[in-house]
Amino acid sequence: MKKLTFLLVLACIAGNINAQLLWKISGNGLESPSYIIGTHHLAPLSVLDSIAGLKDAFDSSQEVIGELVVSDFQTPEVMQAMQKVMMINNDTTIQQLFMPNDYEMVNQYTKENLMLDLAMAPKLKPAFLQNNLVVLLYMKTYGGVNPEEQIDGYFQAEATKKGKKVSSLETPEFQFNLLYNGTSLQRQADLLVCALSDLDKSMQGIKDITEAYIKHDINEMLSISKRKEGTKCDGTPEEMAAMNDDRNKNWAEILPAKMQAAPLFVAVGALHLPGDTGILNLLRQKGYQVEAVL
Repeated sequence: MKKLTFLLVLACIAGNINAQLLWKISGNGLESPSYIIGTHHLAPLSVLDSIAGLKDAFDSSQEVIGELVVSDFQTPEVMQAMQKVMMINNDTTIQQLFMPNDYEMVNQYTKENLMLDLAMAPKLKPAFLQNNLVVLLYMKTYGGVNPEEQIDGYFQAEATKKGKKVSSLETPEFQFNLLYNGTSLQRQADLLVCALSDLDKSMQGIKDITEAYIKHDINEMLSISKRKEGTKCDGTPEEMAAMNDDRNKNWAEILPAKMQAAPLFVAVGALHLPGDTGILNLLRQKGYQVEAVL
């Protein structure tokens, strides 16, 4: 009986470790621990109520670090930079990137959801349309998403209220370039057609990732993100590396010095945490103790 009870407890502990969003980073010469939490743009703020130890971890930090500083996007300089990079800067027009039927389909979606006729905006990059259309269509399909209440922005706003320093791992310019110049215009157009041609599958994939996040299961999120269809709609290894692995490696080089200087509360997309090339494992490889906050 005692053996059975021990095994049940062990199984519960293992389950909690496999389904966790908040992690403690200590050792390797750190005087005080830092913490890292996975975020998700489409999850409600209420999910934070279910994260054990969150308040203590946040309160113990002196600096909050995100992928970006959310308030920067309200500045004219950043808005101008985004407007510039989201436009095609050569002789190509967006219509030339699609087959006629595909162009009509995309234009219909933009008219109905963005109130935009592509004939009036022929230089918009397809990646800009996809980023906006997919999120908007997900919100219309499932609801429950408040774009004014995102987890990343919440932590930074709370940090500002409490007089904590707020900083970022990347610049807006870097992310704009990644999103809008990371692949060719033709590849952007192909991926947009993929997303809209089988909208039910696209929406289900986002829903599955969001539900995994709400369950705190970052490993399941990673598994879903790696699903393959065996078509051109699949992300290429190079695209996946650029979005996750390469950035994780860069962050793993940036964070040690910052953690040495002050205890941090790091909030980044949850898909950056798990896996062999995830930030958690990369920090372990550098000698830190990384453990789930239970």
